[in-house]
Amino acid sequence: MFSYNDYRKIIQIIKQTGRQASYQEALRRDSFIIMRHDVEYSVERAYRLSKVEESMDFTSSYFFQWTNNSYNILSRRNMDMVKDMHERGHRIGLHFALNGMTDMEQIKKQILKEMQILSEMFGFEVDTFSIHRPSKDALRENIKLPGILNAYQDEFFTFAEEVSEKTPVKVKYMSDANHIWRYGYPDEETILSHGKVQILTHPFAWTKEGYDNFNNYKALVREKTMEMIDSIDNECKDFGEYRDWFLEKAVLDRVREAED
Repeated sequence: MFSYNDYRKIIQIIKQTGRQASYQEALRRDSFIIMRHDVEYSVERAYRLSKVEESMDFTSSYFFQWTNNSYNILSRRNMDMVKDMHERGHRIGLHFALNGMTDMEQIKKQILKEMQILSEMFGFEVDTFSIHRPSKDALRENIKLPGILNAYQDEFFTFAEEVSEKTPVKVKYMSDANHIWRYGYPDEETILSHGKVQILTHPFAWTKEGYDNFNNYKALVREKTMEMIDSIDNECKDFGEYRDWFLEKAVLDRVREAED
């Protein structure tokens, strides 16, 4: 359910409807399907997913965090990947982390600040944001800022205090959070039965192999370990003599996992 082939099937359904839209385009349409990606843990996996989309002549919206312990969005390698995605037609936005903030005016100011920084650093306008693990207060606020679009504003998302299968919605929202499809699976029947649709995926969950949740995390941790080894090796001249030991250990750990 989380392999690239599974993802291609979803994209194929969307393309057949002719309703694919960016957030800006959706504002002007009576019906739309928005594909959005909130990037947690791995810019590399987001980049790979964008390549899958490119192979199908499809573009979507990717939201990156400014404050994230798992990746540095302004590292040279990550910036190169994000710029390449933008040049290939993908929309780039801010995935805003509340980080404990509850004051709405403070939140709005921080969103503007982070979007301005990203726009200046990347050299293109970042004008859309999504909220990381949004609180009900943030959703209820329906944040709208001049010249900026919120993935959770009421044109793209229907907020309800308590959501169930019977909750009436103007926009059908589906999310793969925690490796589980929330609020329905984006199959043909579900997509075609709603005029307005927003689909959220988290690229770290998607791989060529289509792992279950546990094995996906194992693979992700291995990837991040190799990323750390390469990063240290590129930065520290004295690491070279230890590199082979760490690489060998990483390979042996992988073999032991396979045997278990």
